[in-house]
Amino acid sequence: MSTRPEPLFPLFSGLETLEGIGPKTSLLLAHLGVQAPRDLLFTLPYSGIDRHLQDSVKDAVLPATLTVAVTVGPHRAAPTKSGAYRIHVEDAQTSFQLVFFHARGDFWKRQLPEGSRRIVSGRVEMFDGTAQMVHPDFAVPEAEADTIPSFEPVYPLTGGVTQKLMYKATRAALSRVPEMDEWIDPEQKKQANWPSFSDAVVQAHDPKSLEDLAATAPARERLAYDELLAHQLTLALARASERRKKGRSSKGEGHLRKRVLAALPYKPTGAQTRAIGEITADMATDLRMNRLLQGDVGSGKTLVAFMALLAAVEAGGQGVLMAPTEILARQHLQGLRPLAEDAGVVLEILTGRDKGAERQAKLAALERGDIQILVGTHAVFQETVVFQDLRLAVVDEQHRFGVRQRLELGKKGRLADVLVMTATPIPRSLALAQYGDMDVSVLDEKPPGRQPIRTALISTERIDEVIDRLRAAIAEGRQCYWVCPLVEESEVSDLIAAEARFERLRAALGEGVVGLVHGQMPPADKDAAMAAFQTAQTKVLVATTVIEVGVDVPNASIMVIERAESFGLAQLHQLRGRVGRGTAASTCLLMYQAPLSETGRQRLEVLRETEDGFVIAETDLKMRGTGDLIGTAQSGVPRFRVADLERQAGLMAVAQSDARKLLADDPKLETMRGRSARLLLWLMRQDEAIPLISVG
Repeated sequence: MSTRPEPLFPLFSGLETLEGIGPKTSLLLAHLGVQAPRDLLFTLPYSGIDRHLQDSVKDAVLPATLTVAVTVGPHRAAPTKSGAYRIHVEDAQTSFQLVFFHARGDFWKRQLPEGSRRIVSGRVEMFDGTAQMVHPDFAVPEAEADTIPSFEPVYPLTGGVTQKLMYKATRAALSRVPEMDEWIDPEQKKQANWPSFSDAVVQAHDPKSLEDLAATAPARERLAYDELLAHQLTLALARASERRKKGRSSKGEGHLRKRVLAALPYKPTGAQTRAIGEITADMATDLRMNRLLQGDVGSGKTLVAFMALLAAVEAGGQGVLMAPTEILARQHLQGLRPLAEDAGVVLEILTGRDKGAERQAKLAALERGDIQILVGTHAVFQETVVFQDLRLAVVDEQHRFGVRQRLELGKKGRLADVLVMTATPIPRSLALAQYGDMDVSVLDEKPPGRQPIRTALISTERIDEVIDRLRAAIAEGRQCYWVCPLVEESEVSDLIAAEARFERLRAALGEGVVGLVHGQMPPADKDAAMAAFQTAQTKVLVATTVIEVGVDVPNASIMVIERAESFGLAQLHQLRGRVGRGTAASTCLLMYQAPLSETGRQRLEVLRETEDGFVIAETDLKMRGTGDLIGTAQSGVPRFRVADLERQAGLMAVAQSDARKLLADDPKLETMRGRSARLLLWLMRQDEAIPLISVG
């Protein structure tokens, strides 16, 4: 394993090596995500206090932080022990008071003797018609005026950590930045007018005005770019090392695919045909495929994936399709069985529920190669699962799998190709952040026959009208989803909300008409409830967001989403996509709790206006930010300390092309700029990328 370069040692030593930081403070700083001096460099001030010397407090709009030169006047001792000690002072135009609580004896008489000149800086407020500065931040003799920063940076804090401490700690970290050669393309740096790295960190921590705190300020933009470049280099290295991995050529002559296409009642869309072409071309080369298939709800990803799986079978191998949940795996099974029968291919399912002799029989058949296509949950990862010849792994609903699991799955087959499917339209900046290591195919057309969905906003006060509409729809033989709101984090309260709604609808619509499915149910009960709805025994399915991904009931044509304002736009779009799958005109009712906030209304109106998932995802990103959009914890999207994915999507794209170009020109990172880029990877804690650097 390569080791961290020596020039960076001081930045990665313990925090206690910085002056004034002991064991207790370093524990507190850990709450800010600061573990080493290096992290202080990227903990930038988020605001600033203007302490330029003013002539007087007279015409200032109070309250405000002001810095003025004063002559100290008479002192007035506090009337009680905890009362206010007041000092009368005069600036060039008016007088005001300095106020201290818990003042000790003659301390202030010595510090601010009557008749002396001082520069004071602090927050000035009006109190009983008098301007007061309570506990000034600075009170220094005129000769020491330069000890007051003219624009003081304000840092994010945590309990027990003060601004003074952060200021001191960041200066100490800055003094450890080594001289480093440039890793940014010289043309790019010149065009963007960026400072060097060492100048950029100093400037970012020493803003001269509010403009210097903007993301577009050259110093900050440069540091954001450095973060993005390191991240994109890591992805590009992962991509290059995946691509260098010898794959196996899986060329099918197409007889199985022809059978399926002949049996289909419709023609695939242009986008589907294009994606199938891209995927099978990748599979035919002797390099590993690592491709993302991105398509909106109902764009026909499953057919594309099945065609790819058939190509693997035609080449004499096996394929696996993995889904994140049991429900989805079973649904894929139902959807693909008829197609597999058309092709004459053996398709089987394997989930955590297969036990004992039945499981053993499936595993043996898989190892013999009798099962050609396997559908499963992550139970497919287990040691005991052995394929005879796995050629293609398809992973559904990517954001539940990180880069690591993608690599794990690839190991199952000797040199298996990997195709990842996601139904979440991802804004470009996030797609670059999350999947920069992959090649991407996009399905941007809807298959013929998909009905548009009418979307309406309705207040929860009108719930009785909604129930009446359901009654009428059920009488016409239609089915309906009713999604319950996301209650606080606890699953117990989700459950209570769902059960209460279930009881009310059952009372209104009759026994046996309404089913319930939620996250706390045992898997067998969940499947039974889903099956009853799929076979139309129940007409209304009350659900928590368990049904978000992939559930397919063509006869369901109404989707009611309660407290829609508490969901993310992308999630609402996914849920809405559960209807409109059959021939009936479909409706989605977004029920909101009045009064809606302005942004709440804007967000829901976006859904009413468009069914384009990409437009919705971009809007969601602008309105909510990256973290909320995909639940950052499990999203696989990196957390940047300086870069802002929503606002700096363009910067991310430049970083991606720069990273790919640098590696194309210098795959081993051996030139001067290449070696600096290695340093950047260490500096940005992307050291897992180092072993991926081309070794021939």
